[in-house]
Amino acid sequence: MSQNTGVKICGLKQAAHVHAAAEAGARYVGFMFFPKSPRHLEVEEARALAAEVPAGVAKVAVTVRATNEELDLITGSVPLDMLQLHGGESVERVAEIKARYGLPVMKVIPVADESDLAAIDIFADVADQFLIESKPPKDAVLPGGNGLSFDWRLMAGRKFWRKPWMLAGGLTPENVQEAIRMTGAAQVDVSSGVETAPGVKDAGLIRQFVAAATA
Repeated sequence: MSQNTGVKICGLKQAAHVHAAAEAGARYVGFMFFPKSPRHLEVEEARALAAEVPAGVAKVAVTVRATNEELDLITGSVPLDMLQLHGGESVERVAEIKARYGLPVMKVIPVADESDLAAIDIFADVADQFLIESKPPKDAVLPGGNGLSFDWRLMAGRKFWRKPWMLAGGLTPENVQEAIRMTGAAQVDVSSGVETAPGVKDAGLIRQFVAAATA
């Protein structure tokens, strides 16, 4: 564990929780743009929340198979530092989004077994960062935020990737230290692990998570 561990609190919906994340030392806050998610924000809500984020904390738009029209609206309305792509985007689509919006892109790589990690090399030339998380169940409505972890041993010793990566999936204040120890992750992401109900963040859990991740 290290005080240098980067923490992302994702799926924020209230200013109080943005403040809690920033004050605790999170480096990223994530705003979800996916109507099926209990963490979904309308563009005007996200713009208001973005205004609450202090300098030095990166604002990330989390999108799922978003069209150019949707991304035009999001990026034109909300001041952002990064786009997180959660759908089945191709390498060409990721490159197109980067070129069109001029923002760094974090590509999500869902993992169930070691073979899924091959996607990291496939996207390494176009993505700026990766978010490695558990692959959702086949019948899942949400592509992420399901509170499920994968076998963290798959990530052990993998320091050779050319781009920074972030560990996600099933992390909580109670297990994040073990996850970091097992994977060597320099960055971690949490959403459901700091909630009392789907989409309902808890400021105390946010503080506990950041403290544990950076202890």
